[in-house]
Amino acid sequence: MRRPINRRYFIGTTAAASLATLAVGASEPRPTGDRRPVAVASGNGLRAVEKAVELARLGYDPLDAAIEGVAIVEADPKDDSVGYGGLPNEDGVVELDAAVMHGPTHGGGSVASLRNIMHPAAVARLVMNRTRHCLLVGEGALRFARAHGFPEVDLLTDHARKVWLHWKETRDPSDDWLPPPKEEVAAYLDDYMKRRVTGTIHCSVLDTHGDLGCATTTSGLSWKIPGRVGDSPILGAGLYLDNEVGSAGSTGVGEANLLHCSSYLVVENMRRGLAPKDAVMEALKRIAQSSIRDPKRRRPDGKTTFNVSFYAVSKSGEFAGGCIYPGGKMAVHDGDSARVVQLDPLFDS
Repeated sequence: MRRPINRRYFIGTTAAASLATLAVGASEPRPTGDRRPVAVASGNGLRAVEKAVELARLGYDPLDAAIEGVAIVEADPKDDSVGYGGLPNEDGVVELDAAVMHGPTHGGGSVASLRNIMHPAAVARLVMNRTRHCLLVGEGALRFARAHGFPEVDLLTDHARKVWLHWKETRDPSDDWLPPPKEEVAAYLDDYMKRRVTGTIHCSVLDTHGDLGCATTTSGLSWKIPGRVGDSPILGAGLYLDNEVGSAGSTGVGEANLLHCSSYLVVENMRRGLAPKDAVMEALKRIAQSSIRDPKRRRPDGKTTFNVSFYAVSKSGEFAGGCIYPGGKMAVHDGDSARVVQLDPLFDS
């Protein structure tokens, strides 16, 4: 008699197998240096910076530390903007994007529109280490991940499916989809309809030798057109580093960073001698000034219709973050303790 599949057991064992693949492509730890490690991440990355600094203290490569950190969020079904549990595209399919950069080698790798793989940041590292390319997309990225032993996982959780289905049922009153009776609609579903999820997780790590590594991973814009790729897997847009200068990454509406090569701009601002806070604010000003030339990105009051946030750390260990509008947060670990802090906004409202 065929044994029935226990969904909880299946998910648990698949997640364990997926986590085991995080070691594929990682470097061997080395003796620690005398620098204080630092990690910065987006506001959902408190556990990520804790893990990253823990590993940096053990001699792990800064990129490996960043990937292990963001993997916690990639595997968290309660985070609806990253990995497992991320909200899907308009067809109800979860598509993931991720990128990594490695300071000592100035290497980088990324994947886009990747389906069925829980840890795309680790796959991006393999693109960097095991190919002559920087970016793999779609079916090719999936085949590459499978070839290296990454198990396929159904990334659409029951929660994410319910949110997507409610969006599909209520978006057009004249179509053939009928919503359930109001008394059967959970309150959180209506809350989702009032906003569009744009979250991501970025993590930059400065290790005990003063070397940098960074990773960004996301499920992208909720209800996106299938195949849409934002800034997260694009080197220079969603993240960038130079081992002699610093590292930066971003979350928010990715199209703005694609149009401005924003993370590269933050690092270049630091190269010119600006402190991380000033480097971030200068990039935000550039975005705010240029984007409003396009009517679809301009509010009636002349400001941008969107928000973006940046997280930066310099070679010296100084860090800062900023956003266009208030409300953004950053997770930081300064080598002593981890905490979540408010980002400095460019505009008050």
